[in-house]
Amino acid sequence: MNGRGLKVRERVGEAADAFRASPFWESMFRPGSPFKRGYSDSPRNRSYVIMNNVLYHLHPVKVKRHAVRLSYTLCLGGLSFFLFILLTITGIFLMFYYRPTAPAAYIDVEALSTSVAFGSLVRNLHRWGAHLMVLTVFLHMSRVFYHGAYKPPREFNWVVGVVLLLLTLLLSFTGYLLPWDQLALWAVTVGTNMAGFTPLFGNQVKFALLGGIEVTGNTLLRFYVLHVLFLPFVIVIFMAVHFWRVRKDGGISGPL
Repeated sequence: MNGRGLKVRERVGEAADAFRASPFWESMFRPGSPFKRGYSDSPRNRSYVIMNNVLYHLHPVKVKRHAVRLSYTLCLGGLSFFLFILLTITGIFLMFYYRPTAPAAYIDVEALSTSVAFGSLVRNLHRWGAHLMVLTVFLHMSRVFYHGAYKPPREFNWVVGVVLLLLTLLLSFTGYLLPWDQLALWAVTVGTNMAGFTPLFGNQVKFALLGGIEVTGNTLLRFYVLHVLFLPFVIVIFMAVHFWRVRKDGGISGPL
């Protein structure tokens, strides 16, 4: 047993070393990071930790000429971030007048449009802002792909961008159920049925989303928590990493 345990440990160690030596792992961390292979505690590496800190170096010392041209970036990344801030502000306003329960959800949404001052305006800002954010994030990734900005050393940030796109789509999907009308109920029913066909654990995914076997008040509560708490928390973390890597990978990439 001891000999087998040592062999297993050696194989796990070899696999870990091979993974740490892979281009994917190398692209994740900047020079001087203690997570990189062959790291040593030296004054140079300690200075790297300070220089690579996004809070200490939020703004670049100099900006490339092409990066300030509107025709190159179309400001799609900035628009996506602005829409996220808009959705956060309008979402907090809507939370004051919304109760995530099956008897009250539809009534509260109707009251927002008829009885709350500027309620209809804020709700429409939130709704159309969500549609625009999905569009701008998709166009932003299309622009990055067209200009080849996903190539080294920016391949890890491209993966982070793909995750942000998926999180944006999930935010839009989870918010779809909250009005609790017929359109929302059937749309979520179709969406969760599609999730049920996920290989290996589709039934578990569907059950976790629905909180049962069909759309009920439990589903509404789960989608509400995902929409206002879990997904925004995760997306803020990935946005911080995304901005940091844009800054540390040399700013906005040049045209091909």
